[in-house]
Amino acid sequence: MKRWFKYVKPYLPYFILGPLCMIIEVIGEVLMPKFLAIVINGAEDGTLTALGSIGTAGYMILTAVIMMIGGVGGAYFGAKASVNFAADLRDDVYRKVQKFSFANIDKFSTGSLVTRLTNDVTQLQNFVNMLLRMCLRSPGMLIGAIIMAVTMRPDLSIVLLVTIPLMLITILLIISKGFPLFAKMQVKIDAVNNTVQENITNVRVVKSFVREKHETEKFFSVNRNLKNAGMSAMKVMIFMGPVMTVFMNITTLIVLWFGANIVLEEAGTIGGMAIGDLSAFITYVTQILSSLMMVTMMLMTSSRALASAKRIKEVLDEDIDLDDTSAKYPDRQVNKGEIKFNNVSFRYYKNNEESVLSSINFEIEAGQTVGIIGSTGCGKTTLVSMIPRLYDVDSGEVLVDGVNVKDYSLYNLRQGIGVVLQKNLLFSGTIENNLRWGNEDATDQELKTAAEFAQAHGFITSFSDGYDTVLEQGGVNVSGGQKQRLCIARALLKKPKILILDDSTSAVDTATEKMIRKAFKEELAESTKIIIAQRISSVKDCDTIIVMDEGKITGIGSHDELIKNCTEYGEIYYSQMDKKEE
Repeated sequence: MKRWFKYVKPYLPYFILGPLCMIIEVIGEVLMPKFLAIVINGAEDGTLTALGSIGTAGYMILTAVIMMIGGVGGAYFGAKASVNFAADLRDDVYRKVQKFSFANIDKFSTGSLVTRLTNDVTQLQNFVNMLLRMCLRSPGMLIGAIIMAVTMRPDLSIVLLVTIPLMLITILLIISKGFPLFAKMQVKIDAVNNTVQENITNVRVVKSFVREKHETEKFFSVNRNLKNAGMSAMKVMIFMGPVMTVFMNITTLIVLWFGANIVLEEAGTIGGMAIGDLSAFITYVTQILSSLMMVTMMLMTSSRALASAKRIKEVLDEDIDLDDTSAKYPDRQVNKGEIKFNNVSFRYYKNNEESVLSSINFEIEAGQTVGIIGSTGCGKTTLVSMIPRLYDVDSGEVLVDGVNVKDYSLYNLRQGIGVVLQKNLLFSGTIENNLRWGNEDATDQELKTAAEFAQAHGFITSFSDGYDTVLEQGGVNVSGGQKQRLCIARALLKKPKILILDDSTSAVDTATEKMIRKAFKEELAESTKIIIAQRISSVKDCDTIIVMDEGKITGIGSHDELIKNCTEYGEIYYSQMDKKEE
């Protein structure tokens, strides 16, 4: 409860005023049948005068107005409280996700995180709203109606001692069956979100391979699974309404049967039960059973809300495996760009026997240009991911400027490193806004300079809106080569001490790539540059080349040295030379 009270405390007045307003409405609902009984009894025996009739009607109108004010106030404050509760909770979940390392994100699917941020939070919002409107209204009406009913006819109230326990037992049985099914339904929603997101993100690939039918069938499958899970939950819960109605009707019939006999037996006696009293008693019985139905609705909503709360709690309680808690020098910044790997090993799945990286040892001096080459899946990208701590090593250590990367704050470490990932991602917005991810305070001239170094300025200015050209989500309205150059320009704007290029020029021609490398050498002479590439031509002129194979370093040296001494490098070089000759 302490966790959730955090989101209640800032809006405590709304959480208090909402139920209080509902109590006002309840008081009116409990009084109304009594007023109506007075009118009916007076009309029946002729004791109700015109003045008395007007007075009673006035009380009823005044009560109705007060009830309306209470109902509107309860709904308003309930909405304010629940919406703000959900907004703050959603903010916290989103902030927690932003702190996730790659390993944390791998634990949750993207679709699942989207569901938790949207659907699950909405379920809690609906529950809070209903709770505020019903938490005092239902018990208040239940207690008030029971008191009025027992006060009027204790003997007739015995009927409730039989029907209410039976109804409660039935409700609990239904809810116990439905709760696990709601948890399963949320998992199926995750699957639908995953499928939709994957399809929309990769829609061009889908169309290129004419796989619309396959994707439609895949969506139909997960959607059908969601439908079946939803129906399984609803099949249990749909019994709730009819069961409550049956209990209500049976109880009303029993009360009406015995009550009518009492009215006939006590007709004409002083203090006997009149028709108006029987009418009021039936209304109170209805209110008692209705309040129990409200409690039932709350329990139904709570069963799904509890499932959602558990899923949200899993995100909020997830231990962040990369943070600044162990940082010895949180204020230190990357000043030079020296890099050293000391006997580094790493596994994505810690229970695997084989490592993705094994016994990695090398040093890079500040300002050097280092190439990394090797077969697909040999661990090149994983290797450089250790430098900005996108992952942490399992054993060994990675040093930047002689300091273990774990001893920097994540912000200062990553602020000194520019990364152009293997998968080039741009965001919806203008080209200028995308470039400013590298430095939001950059001047227009700095934007232009970075774009020129990345060989992007030419095609940017060819657009009618230039740097104000709007990119669609993912940058799908520019070519692969243009996207790569924009990502390089974005990284250059950081003016990093270490620049990592993960196969980031694979989509540009060799002439453009040569000009980009020249710009790096001239304009980033003091920065350490790490180039991961598949083409020998991309790393041939590097100061040092690291050759990798199956998670291990098989060679380090210059191009000429590796041609002579490294079998793997030689195989790559000659295979590419043969293709070039062909």
